[in-house]
Amino acid sequence: MSLSGNSPSNYTSMELVSSCVKSQKLREAFHLIQTMRKFKFRPAFSAYTTLIGALSAVNEPDMILSLFHQMQELGYEISVHLFTTVIRVFAIEGRVDAAISLLDEMKSNSLDADLVLYNVCIDSFGKVGKVDMAWKFFHEMKAQGIMPDDVTYSSMLGVLIKADRLSEAIELFEQMELNRKVPSAYAYNTMIMGYGLAGKFNEAYGLLERQKEKGSIPSAIAYNCILTCLGKKGKLDEALSVFQEMKKDAVPNLSTYNILMDMLCKAGKLETAFEIRDAMKDARLFPNIMTVNIMVDRLCKAQRVEEAYSIFEGMDHKVCSPNSYTFCSLIDGLGKEGRVDDAYKLYEKMLDAYQNPDPIIYTSLIKNFFKCGRKEDGHKIYKEMIQRGCSPDLVLLNTYMDCVFRARETEKGRALFEEIKARGLVPDVWSYSILIHGLIKAGFARETYELFYLMKEQGCVLDTRAYNTVIDGFCKSGKVNKAYQLLEEMKLKGHQPTVVTYGSVIDGLAKIDRLDEAYMLFEEAKSKGIDVNVVVYSSLIDGFGKVGRIDEAYLIMEEMMQKGLQPNVYTWNCLLDALVKAEEINEAIVCFNSMNDMKCTPNAFTYSILINGLCRVRKFNKAFIYWQEMQKKGFKPNVITYTTMISGLARAGNISDANGLFERFKANGGIPDSASYNTMIEGLSNAHRAMEAYALFEETRLKGCNIYTKTCVVLLDALHKAECLEQAAIVGAVLRETAKSQHASRSL
Repeated sequence: MSLSGNSPSNYTSMELVSSCVKSQKLREAFHLIQTMRKFKFRPAFSAYTTLIGALSAVNEPDMILSLFHQMQELGYEISVHLFTTVIRVFAIEGRVDAAISLLDEMKSNSLDADLVLYNVCIDSFGKVGKVDMAWKFFHEMKAQGIMPDDVTYSSMLGVLIKADRLSEAIELFEQMELNRKVPSAYAYNTMIMGYGLAGKFNEAYGLLERQKEKGSIPSAIAYNCILTCLGKKGKLDEALSVFQEMKKDAVPNLSTYNILMDMLCKAGKLETAFEIRDAMKDARLFPNIMTVNIMVDRLCKAQRVEEAYSIFEGMDHKVCSPNSYTFCSLIDGLGKEGRVDDAYKLYEKMLDAYQNPDPIIYTSLIKNFFKCGRKEDGHKIYKEMIQRGCSPDLVLLNTYMDCVFRARETEKGRALFEEIKARGLVPDVWSYSILIHGLIKAGFARETYELFYLMKEQGCVLDTRAYNTVIDGFCKSGKVNKAYQLLEEMKLKGHQPTVVTYGSVIDGLAKIDRLDEAYMLFEEAKSKGIDVNVVVYSSLIDGFGKVGRIDEAYLIMEEMMQKGLQPNVYTWNCLLDALVKAEEINEAIVCFNSMNDMKCTPNAFTYSILINGLCRVRKFNKAFIYWQEMQKKGFKPNVITYTTMISGLARAGNISDANGLFERFKANGGIPDSASYNTMIEGLSNAHRAMEAYALFEETRLKGCNIYTKTCVVLLDALHKAECLEQAAIVGAVLRETAKSQHASRSL
């Protein structure tokens, strides 16, 4: 057409743009107009207004403004209505300066604002929190002689109530009532909602009565406003009473039933919620997607996933199709029950329904796969999410990092923290708390100090959980003074220390023998009404026991039991260890028996402590009894217990059992130390088993372990008695070399 010198008619340009708009191809329509302008064609006025109207529905302010300016350049007359459309879009987007500039431009063109424009400005500016500006427009229109209508009053009331300026809303409503014989039902609904949100239900009920007195019957919307507010305040019984009262004035609608079902489900009254659903069906109202989502979500939260799934399966997709919220509730519900494979199948169904899972769904899948011990599947879900083009949000990355650290993948956890920053996200206080906690558990508590200051530099405001994590890290890395300072800072910042906070600092102080300070902090925690738990008591018992203050450890144990707290196996082990170290072995046995009497099952550490203690006071036979008991209960002794028991049996002359234990220890992968080898060589020598002792002597030398002088003397004597002269000569040579090296070291 351009080459032939013709241009499209107004009708043609309008039809082309209209066709694109009907097909929702708004960008194509925009580019079409730009192409026409490029070739010096003049698009029709109606083509511009049609496209601007369509773009305003999807909030595309920049394209709208470009078209608007083109219309001005072409000399088209811009109406107040068109200005109103453009101003509304900019105001809704929160671009207040641009909206004000357009208003000023309109006035400079000698166009007077009309009622519709003022109503749009009040509503749009109010919705983005510009309450004072909305008030300005309200007063300005009255000054211009334009009387506010029902829409004006209702919009202004809504703006004030949303801004929690109820007193101003009440004053405005009273003015409206004076100026109108029959006030707007919408304005009444808005005020009823305002009173309800403020918890002023008597005033809300009073307003309903005033509405009736003025001849305006309250609608279902008015009652729904009250029911919504009662739900937010948890007033279920009152809501059910209002529901019955409502039936006298208005027919409950689908929203009414949904509000009630949501309230009942949140209160755990699922059976009553089902009754309301059945009543809704009897009223010939059929569940919509909101109804389904309420029931599915609440059933999943109540761990009634099968019922939730049956509702999902029973949906008629022609009438009501599941949305992302439906899938999310069910996927999470199945995952929390450990049915991660079913959750994944549902995720695949979601994809088959051409719905795109959001980060919330991927977060649930990752978390639940890790929780079930299937970390590789959790990693696969994350990779699949990235491949599908779904960008993780901070919540997902924090959750994934927490899962990874719990699975003891420390380096992967560090990498995820760096990935948060690489993706342009800013780590929050939870990100740092997860990182610090994960590193502490992995034995990198010393990194807490640097991360703490990095977190503060970034402007993170610590909450109680973050303080607890950092304090624990400082205590575990030996920076107890710093932890103490943070505890005081926490109090000054208005965060109340919890039992976890006090427990960390008390444990840290107890471990460095600052027991009096630990006890003072313990008393402070109790004075503040904090329920001190078994963990805190155990820290003190362990601390006092290790420094030999056993009487105080007993008193703390007694206080704990008087408060109704039962000592756990760790508590008993702390007390038992203290008694053993003080060589109060009889008292330790009494303690062990008390533990059994109180139905607290000993663990491998309990037996190890007791066996080591008995061997220290040379009660080897008694120790062997506990050793056998330990084995019968299926506990695996540690290296120290093995070596202690072997040495004990050998010294007691029970060389056969000692040797059997020694061989079993090696067969199980144990590595004997020098003390074990020397004890066994001496034991075998004293038992007249000289050649066995010599074989072990050679093994000791091959392993690079030290052979004591006394051991060589005992073995040499046994070999001479057994007339093993060749072997005796070798031992004698080793003995002489040992004596020379000892003499040389003394000379130095």
